[in-house]
Amino acid sequence: MYLYGRHGIRQLRTGWADGPAYITQCPIQPGQNYVYNFTITGQRGTLFWHAHILWLRATVHGAIVILPKLGVPYPFPKPDVEQVVILGEWWKSDTEAVINQALKSGLAPNVSDAHTINGHPGPISGCQSQGGFQLSVENGKSYMLRIINAALNEELFFKIAGHKLTVVEVDAIYVKPFTTDTIVIAPGQTTNAIVTATKNSGKFMMAASPFMDSPITVDNKTAIATLHYTGTLATSPTTLTATPPPNATATANNFIDSLRSLNSKSFPANVPLKVDHSLYFTVGLGINACPTCKAGNGSRVVADINNVTFVMPTTALLQAHYFNQKGVFTTDFPGNPPVSFNYTGAPPKNLGTTSGTKLYKLEYNSTVQLVLQDTSIIAPENHPVHLHGFNFFAVGKGLGNYNPKVDPNKFNLVDPVERNTIGVPSGGWVAIRFRADNPGVWFMHCHLEIHTSWGLKMAFLVENGKGTNESILPPPVDLPKC
Repeated sequence: MYLYGRHGIRQLRTGWADGPAYITQCPIQPGQNYVYNFTITGQRGTLFWHAHILWLRATVHGAIVILPKLGVPYPFPKPDVEQVVILGEWWKSDTEAVINQALKSGLAPNVSDAHTINGHPGPISGCQSQGGFQLSVENGKSYMLRIINAALNEELFFKIAGHKLTVVEVDAIYVKPFTTDTIVIAPGQTTNAIVTATKNSGKFMMAASPFMDSPITVDNKTAIATLHYTGTLATSPTTLTATPPPNATATANNFIDSLRSLNSKSFPANVPLKVDHSLYFTVGLGINACPTCKAGNGSRVVADINNVTFVMPTTALLQAHYFNQKGVFTTDFPGNPPVSFNYTGAPPKNLGTTSGTKLYKLEYNSTVQLVLQDTSIIAPENHPVHLHGFNFFAVGKGLGNYNPKVDPNKFNLVDPVERNTIGVPSGGWVAIRFRADNPGVWFMHCHLEIHTSWGLKMAFLVENGKGTNESILPPPVDLPKC
């Protein structure tokens, strides 16, 4: 069974083509097919597509490159060459077996065996693919790297020895250009960065290494590729670069804090200034009883939003909403944590969660401020949270518990970065704002695949507006059936 998600595509009223299993459609069954029909609305840049059921996106994924309209220039000097760079993971095991074993045991799954750059781990021990990806460059030319993190479970640092990277776009939204030697990119995020070939010759290491600032096991292998100047002998030594330590929080924050929307006349930042729904969602882990989980001593690790571990339905939610089918979901997802505690301090004695298929209802064109708060239950952790159907503005972030009386005073409502996937800092919070101008049922989940499997997901139900242009289009005739 397959489902294909177009990650980050802003498709209005056509949720039937969004892709996540049992949210907007049922899986495409073996031997069957389904035509995704959608219109890309006002977007250009780098996005990607991937399987959106279980852990199949480990190998089923690819880039979506949306070019500007003919005659519309980039808001920066046009690069000489453009190159897709997909960061991923290599697994010796069948990833479906990995997650199934973890769910059965109640414990965390094994980590991947290597990281990859365009499918190659590079020269690492125990791996047959020794060469690695090679990008050939010429002195004086500029190269725009369309970088995508397609890894299942790990945020990654990316850098190139001896070269700076000028960041010009994230998640298919232009940003004010800035120069850095290290990019941090979470699963589900994309970053366009320009590197200029300033050397006369040589070979230079490109590296993708893990970022994890919590006491959690990760695949610690660095994927290695090569920036190779034309005319340089293959036997020439490669200039190396030191990768940041996995817990280099300051390096990650330096990159994240540098991101700003262009907010120009051609590319305005339309940040909602008035808020109709002010939501506060805790995101994190929990522990529930599991009598069959022998490895977990009768308990299992789960994940939740506002203490609700999401239960996937067997009928697609959008289908149930459109046809008014009862008993598939409820619309009582809590807008605030049901139980208050020191979210980033000592955890409560009861680590259990509730479970259900709960949605949060939004009126068409209403505005939302959503604060995503990490919790320290089991361990604080950075959660890359992805919202389908919308871009949003990241207006603020901080460490510790969000303070609604103090923290909004520091929000950036002028040129905050616009994204579709945002990292909730370890032991901290992030605030986003968006306008609910896309009717349908839209999935929001952690893009660490293990956390999604454990239940760190929910969905927004955006009601129809007035008339057909503000309403969900009818489902296509070939919509897969459950």
